[in-house]
Amino acid sequence: MKTLEKVSDFVGKYMAAIVIVVAAGALFFPGPFSVVKTAWVNNLLGIVMFGMGLTLKPEDFKVVFSRPKDVIVGCVAQFTLMPFLAWALTQVFHLPTELAIGVILVGTCPGGTSSNVMTYLSKGDVALSVGMTAVSTVLAPLLTPLLTLLYAGQRVDVNPMSMFMSIVKVVLVPIALGFVVNHFFHKFTEEAVRVLPLVSTTAIVLIICAVVSANSAKIMTSGLLILVVVILHNVLGYLTGFGVGKLLKLDSTKCRAISIEVGMQNSGLATSLAAAHFAQYPLATIPGAVFSVWHNISGAILANFFARTAEKKD
Repeated sequence: MKTLEKVSDFVGKYMAAIVIVVAAGALFFPGPFSVVKTAWVNNLLGIVMFGMGLTLKPEDFKVVFSRPKDVIVGCVAQFTLMPFLAWALTQVFHLPTELAIGVILVGTCPGGTSSNVMTYLSKGDVALSVGMTAVSTVLAPLLTPLLTLLYAGQRVDVNPMSMFMSIVKVVLVPIALGFVVNHFFHKFTEEAVRVLPLVSTTAIVLIICAVVSANSAKIMTSGLLILVVVILHNVLGYLTGFGVGKLLKLDSTKCRAISIEVGMQNSGLATSLAAAHFAQYPLATIPGAVFSVWHNISGAILANFFARTAEKKD
């Protein structure tokens, strides 16, 4: 177990670098990586969500009732800023339908699972971050399909009910199972969560392998455009999220949490939804895969910047 913990710590520490190396390998040498099939994406995301459920405790939801204003502000920012920014970028860059759907799906998804770690590293309000992730994830089955319909419905047929069922099955059910297991078998989960970074990173890496290797030729022709849009979407999310906190005169720890929570998306879910509901547009899966790689890099950089700023103030 100790060896596994050491491997898990290493993987957690260098997750961004591992993801970049694997993504590059799948892009330039798709053959060996294509053994991982896109049909596995939903199950792999379910594993990540189950892991998230294992880390959730009833007290993680206390912030929702003790500080509802903070959570509401964060979640409203999450589900207004990121979808609108995604749509605006598709218009500014005149993205083709395939890419536009993928970018919009990233924007309409809830907060990312690694945002809590980045908030902790940034010396931000971790309780608020965990509360926002939990609430935005619970709201996702309702809001993600409706927002996708609003922003992408003019381009393609969107089936909100089908998307609702997908998100419940791939996100809420695994999280609920993890939560129940953690509640009834707490001693077991205390040990198991020590190797979660290894399990989660492996699942994310396999999702990227599947998507990138299956679409490597198309990525090579429009990869730079996708990268520019993804980076802008993510960075603008950080900036506007922080701006909302400042505008409402929240303290700096809350501003840092909202910034990271808004900017980091559950891009694995976006990839899963693209593969399941927009299979006729293969490139729709790519923005989510690229976002998965990029936001771990940018999140680590931003967390470091925030932490240094906080230290200087102290």
